[in-house]
Amino acid sequence: MAVIHHTTLRPTKLELLTTWLPTRPWYRGGPGAPVLVKSGGFRLDDPEGEVGIEFMVTTDTSAPGPTAYLVPLTYRGAPLDGMERALVGTMEHGVLGERWAYDGCHDPVLVAQLLCLIGGTAGAMAQSVSDTPDREVTRSHTGEPFTAPVLAPAPADDEHGTRLAAPHGTTLHLHRVLTPGDPSPERGVVGQVTAGWSAPDGSRPRAVFAHLTAATG
Repeated sequence: MAVIHHTTLRPTKLELLTTWLPTRPWYRGGPGAPVLVKSGGFRLDDPEGEVGIEFMVTTDTSAPGPTAYLVPLTYRGAPLDGMERALVGTMEHGVLGERWAYDGCHDPVLVAQLLCLIGGTAGAMAQSVSDTPDREVTRSHTGEPFTAPVLAPAPADDEHGTRLAAPHGTTLHLHRVLTPGDPSPERGVVGQVTAGWSAPDGSRPRAVFAHLTAATG
């Protein structure tokens, strides 16, 4: 299981995301820079123990109506070959040294573990506490438990979020803009992950973070 180090990061994750988020097609902010706060999330374990996997929720409070974004991130100790376009930035970790932070939807380790979470063969872990399951994260799947292969993902981003081809003709959808109580909007949903986060007003909303749809035809 991943060990959470409570140490310094330079720059911080939020500093990296302040620059990166406005470049995404699903970003809802205006022309000014976002004002971000960390609102929650969870982690998954890399079975090989090499890659940090975090599903971060960050809220942009720059507008009267705050917007919560789901940002899956992976942290690696060396650059990932051929994934320059997925790099969010580099950070100096107070314990681990230089770390490369990637948009996790491009990272095969994160995608495989998210599918395993939906399939019931991986568990969500607390975001900031070592070796502690996150009981607030719920998942469902209509089929038998499964383990997903590690394959090179090819994510497609648009204003609605991120889509990826998944095994057996299914499609994985990540909800990048989180709407409290938002159900999976599509027919053919065969699995999903739901979790909560802390809103600026002190409430604890929940929404679908990701869902899996079956092939049609």
